[in-house]
Amino acid sequence: MGIHVNIGEAKNRLSELIAASLRGEEVILSKAGKPVARILALDSAIDEAKAERTAKQRAQWEAWIGSFADTFPPSAAEVIMEPSYTDEELDSFGEGF
Repeated sequence: MGIHVNIGEAKNRLSELIAASLRGEEVILSKAGKPVARILALDSAIDEAKAERTAKQRAQWEAWIGSFADTFPPSAAEVIMEPSYTDEELDSFGEGF
C-alpha cells in the first residue's frame, strides 16, 4: 500500500517520508491526485539504517538480559574456587604409587 502524499505536503514532511523509505515503506508523491514520483532509499542507506536498528535492538536486548543478573546464581564457570592442594602437594601424591 505505502504512503501517498501530495507534493505540497511532502515539502513539510520530507524528513518523515525519507525515514519511512529507509524502513522499507513505499512513498508515492502525487500532484493533483495523480502519482508522479516515488521516494526510494539507496541500498547502502537501507543497510546503514538496518544496522542502526539492529544495534539499538541488541542494546535493548542486552540491557533486558542484564536486568536478570542478580536473579540467578552464578554458573560453575564463573565461580572461582581456591585449590585445596598446592601443585607440590599434588605432585607428591603421584610419587607414592
